[in-house]
Amino acid sequence: MKFVDEARIEVQGGKGGNGAASFRREKFIPKGGPDGGDGGRGGSVWAVADRNINTLVDYRFTRKFFAPNGENGRGADCYGAGGEDITLRMPVGTLVRDTDTGEVIADLNTHGARQLLAQGGKGGLGNLHFKSSINRAPKQATPGEPGQYRALELELQVLADVGLLGLPNAGKSTFITAVSNARPKIADYPFTTLHPHLGVVRVGPEESFVLADVPGLIEGAAEGAGLGHLFLRHLSRTKILLHVIDAAPFDEEENTVERAVALVEELEKYDPELAAKPRWLVLNKMDLVEAEKREALVEEYRAALCPNGEPVFTISAATREGCEALVNALAQKIDEDRRSELGFLDDERFNPLD
Repeated sequence: MKFVDEARIEVQGGKGGNGAASFRREKFIPKGGPDGGDGGRGGSVWAVADRNINTLVDYRFTRKFFAPNGENGRGADCYGAGGEDITLRMPVGTLVRDTDTGEVIADLNTHGARQLLAQGGKGGLGNLHFKSSINRAPKQATPGEPGQYRALELELQVLADVGLLGLPNAGKSTFITAVSNARPKIADYPFTTLHPHLGVVRVGPEESFVLADVPGLIEGAAEGAGLGHLFLRHLSRTKILLHVIDAAPFDEEENTVERAVALVEELEKYDPELAAKPRWLVLNKMDLVEAEKREALVEEYRAALCPNGEPVFTISAATREGCEALVNALAQKIDEDRRSELGFLDDERFNPLD
């Protein structure tokens, strides 16, 4: 299935039915009063997050969703039936924005989250509502209200705890394959990854986190070069970014430190908030680096990319060397963040002997 993470749609609630102006007409009842019923409410359009849906491809070709109108009221106190609501199922992590105002209408970040997109119009009142002591035969009835119309932009931001960031061919896909259940395409050429991949990393029987891999960034990405900038939105919900670097490029004369610094600069140009997220440095393919050169290489990258003492890990995704230590550190950090968000105290504070 083609991965689609953007779509534009139009939604409109149904028009409310008109109220009826009718009078009771029955044999032996010469002065029947008003009996016009109300019109039915128009149907509404709702959005619901569904974890069984992965992309917005259903909204790429079908773009107009108009709820049915309510029925008109009738005589004999008959009220019109309301129009049925329309429910649009979308992937978890979908943002819904109003195209005209830019307002975020819905953030469907949990399974089952439900949000009204377009309200159906109210039904009109029948003439039985206008009966009074001085107006015994009202002939007026009100029309139904029109349904709400909106032009909307849908944007999918996948939900992940950790995001992989790096140049093409840095080994991100190999890493996510080594530590999770994801199986992206892996090849010995750049730009193998063409759309985001999610993998669940199991740390223990009841402990896991989600890892996201997006296409590699290149210099000039903030101006539209390459594919990576198109999918950076999928890293906006992550708690930690892993900056994966190829420590043993094919071209030995290539200055990978400068390219890594340039990538960070591109990230800051594209989204300063994303660049401000905690970013850990991961030197991949260390099995191809001579043992006596490893320490100097690590210090060179640390000095250039870790001004605030960010963690640096050396791994080989192909041989899985160092992957377990990195995964454990990530799991511990994510667990600490989750406990902090929920307001839990450290385990030591629960000790009754303190």
